[in-house]
Amino acid sequence: MELPGLGEHCSERACKQLDFLPLKCDACGEVFCKDHIRYDDHKCSSAYKKNVQVPVCPLCNVPIPVQKGEIPDIVVGAHMDQDCKYNPAQQKQRIFTNKCLKPGCKRKEMMKVVCEQCGGNFCIKHRHPLDHDCKGSSHPTSKA
Repeated sequence: MELPGLGEHCSERACKQLDFLPLKCDACGEVFCKDHIRYDDHKCSSAYKKNVQVPVCPLCNVPIPVQKGEIPDIVVGAHMDQDCKYNPAQQKQRIFTNKCLKPGCKRKEMMKVVCEQCGGNFCIKHRHPLDHDCKGSSHPTSKA
């Protein structure tokens, strides 16, 4: 071998491949080949130090801060038991709640469509004063 001091062997027990461009794990500090550098590939015991994922409450979708050394499942469980703002009634809210005031019309709209003359709430079809027989202060002279 011409350059015996060049490269290092992979720290993975089953591999031990001589790698001329070895990679050092930023969590445990051991040297690995390209096939074993990921935390999962070499079953890194120090991966939790580099895990910066923030757990999210499955009920209220709020990120839950976790301090070093705490187990995320326990912290999220404590949040759900004490601080969670989840409201089950909120999940069943209806979107179309604005009922048309035109007699015989059963349509509901997502947003209010208020007549400027009579102040009534109507559907898109009956929003114009002539379409809902407006009893407001002034009647328009023609249909739009």
